Amino acid sequence: MPPPPAEPASGDAPGAAQKKPAFPAPASVPTQTGAEGIRFDFNAGARVQLPTGRRWRVRLRDLDTGNILFQNENSGAMVLSAKRYYVRIGIEAWDLGQPEGSPPVLAHEYDAAGKPVLIQFPVGTLGDTIGWFPYAARFAAERRARVVCAMSALIIPLFRDAYPEIEFVSHEDVVARKLAEQAYATYSLGLFFDDKESIHQPTDFRLVGLHRTAGYILGVDPAEEIPRIVTAPGGRPIEEPYVCIAAQSSSQCKYWNNPNGWREVIAHLKQAGYRVICIDQKAVHGTGIVWNHIPHGAEDQTGDRPLAERARWLQHAALFVGLSSGLSWLAWAARTPVVLISGFTHPTNEFATPFRVINWHGCNSCWNDPRERFDHHDFLWCPRHANTPRQFECTRLITGQQVIRAIDAAASERSAGPGPVPEPSRSSS
Repeated sequence: MPPPPAEPASGDAPGAAQKKPAFPAPASVPTQTGAEGIRFDFNAGARVQLPTGRRWRVRLRDLDTGNILFQNENSGAMVLSAKRYYVRIGIEAWDLGQPEGSPPVLAHEYDAAGKPVLIQFPVGTLGDTIGWFPYAARFAAERRARVVCAMSALIIPLFRDAYPEIEFVSHEDVVARKLAEQAYATYSLGLFFDDKESIHQPTDFRLVGLHRTAGYILGVDPAEEIPRIVTAPGGRPIEEPYVCIAAQSSSQCKYWNNPNGWREVIAHLKQAGYRVICIDQKAVHGTGIVWNHIPHGAEDQTGDRPLAERARWLQHAALFVGLSSGLSWLAWAARTPVVLISGFTHPTNEFATPFRVINWHGCNSCWNDPRERFDHHDFLWCPRHANTPRQFECTRLITGQQVIRAIDAAASERSAGPGPVPEPSRSSS
């Protein structure tokens, strides 16, 4: 039997050791019926249930490499492949009571065309889901499958009308409608920190990048793609030129820990004629004696707002300044120039932006170091320099000057380019 599944965790929110399962469970028995009562499917790996009372030989083969992955003789066993990610597997089963050389009773080659395929996203994360979704859409197009995406009900409105060929449901819908019992195949996306045997992902996400790992799990081209999203109606929320910022995150290592950084940036933006709008969910966030407040001088648009409304603000902004967190991914999806400030992640971890800011002189990229296990429950996680003067130096050493230089480059590109939302001149405001 393969080892127990590694629990996925998101990059945006706590979730590494959840008591509640991260995903709805697959059907208790395989969903597809073959000859002689054999049942099979590809839900959480290739699964074959053989009838009792006979001797069987079962074989699982990787159709693309030709490798035999598993072969066994048994008297009515349940066979489960070791790998849970996409592999184009062929299933063969022979009745050993038949004459030698008889054809297999079941010979099935994976083909999702026209069949229901369930792709599950963890709940409690924004950026990961936005980054992963284009690969689910790519899977649907390439495999010609009837894809059902299970994700947070808060995120579904961003995608539903932009991808009418895909069905969107919540995890609760999967259970209530018994969708797992209808699925030909199921794939669960996540960041599998402890998947040393590569059961859930063919390659470590810390190597290939947070979003591209979904391409590897689903067996499609991992090349980056910006998803289509739906924004709230209404046009520009304010007439004057403005910049959106987001300063909060789920762990202190993700914050911009330079004590003067946001003050310098906001002063620079205001001097340049922009209003500075903070669109974080929370104006204050932290734990214990460590609390992070909305940056001084920013206008407060925090609160529990629909994501489509946040996307509307971002779509019409001159640019966005944020961290390695969900609202940066939302800004990317809104096709807004993103100035991304991060030191604890390597630049390959996030989407490509020419305005990424990192200081290589300090400690950096611990998140992408497989030797350092991220602890979602330690708000002050700093694996190399905790409780020393160097704690969080990865972002403390990112200066306001660095960020301002990236902001000026982004603003220049936005005003010079053919973007869909040209910034109005000051005289028209």
